[in-house]
Amino acid sequence: MTQSAAIEIRRFEAGDRDGVMALAPRLAEWVPTWRDPAAVLAAVRGWVSHSADNAGRDDHAFFVAAAATAEGGEREIVGLVSVSEQAHFSGQLDAYVGELVVSPAWEHRGIGRRLMAAAEGWAAGRGLSFICLDTGAENGPARGLYASLGFTLEAVRLTKPVAQPA
Repeated sequence: MTQSAAIEIRRFEAGDRDGVMALAPRLAEWVPTWRDPAAVLAAVRGWVSHSADNAGRDDHAFFVAAAATAEGGEREIVGLVSVSEQAHFSGQLDAYVGELVVSPAWEHRGIGRRLMAAAEGWAAGRGLSFICLDTGAENGPARGLYASLGFTLEAVRLTKPVAQPA
């Protein structure tokens, strides 16, 4: 069995919570150093927990990549993607990818692509015309993946520090 064949992409199950929460800190990578690291970590853990809590809702989907262990028992959660319906400012309903994470030990094996394909399949099944996401400006690996999947820039967020009175 190949490494790729050993990966199952499936819907999140309650027993996956510890595995997905263990992956949450990866979402804190590539965040600008001027952001509070503790606040960023708390936020990303909240995002993943929220996705797990809402996995059963009709307008949300939460997929995991589960790898067979060498012993053949429990499957290890090595990736995740969340997707939900979200209104664009124009009023059009889009699919929105909230989180995409792959374990560092499992990168460059097509897992992120397979997870994104699951999210896009969910969107297509709902009749949604677009799938959108946000990523960090400095996150070159993620931006490269998304570009290779056909994503293009739609908006740019600019940030400037505010001078504080002395």
